[in-house]
Amino acid sequence: MSSETIRIDKWLWAARFFKTRTLATGAVDSGKVRLNGERVKPSRGVKPGDTLDIDNGATEWQVVIAGLSDVRSAASIAQTLYSETEASVARRQKETEQKKYFREPSADIKGRPTKRDRRQLIKTKS
Repeated sequence: MSSETIRIDKWLWAARFFKTRTLATGAVDSGKVRLNGERVKPSRGVKPGDTLDIDNGATEWQVVIAGLSDVRSAASIAQTLYSETEASVARRQKETEQKKYFREPSADIKGRPTKRDRRQLIKTKS
C-alpha cells in the first residue's frame, strides 16, 4: 500500500463514522460499507476522490473522500476528511423530518423487549 492510500477501516474510524476500529472492520466485512459501489475487505486502501456508501445502523451516508488520516482527532478536523453528496444530505433530511412527525413506538427498544417494555407497549396500544 502506498503512502497515498490508507486502510478503509482506519479511515472510517478516524473520520468518526464508527466509535472503534473493530466496529468499522465489522461493518466493512458485513457489507454495510461499500467503496465505489463494491463490497471490499477492511484492508482495502482508499484515496481522495473515492465514494463510500456507509450504513452504521442509525444513519446512512454517501460521502466522497477529501483527505486521509489514520489518527482519530477532533470532530471538526474529522469533518474535513470527507464531503457528503447532495443526494445523501437530502435523503437524511427527509428521514429526519419523517421521524419528527411519526415516531415508531418500537424504535426505542433494542432486541427482545423486557417486561417493562412490554407493559409500556400494552399501555400505548390501549
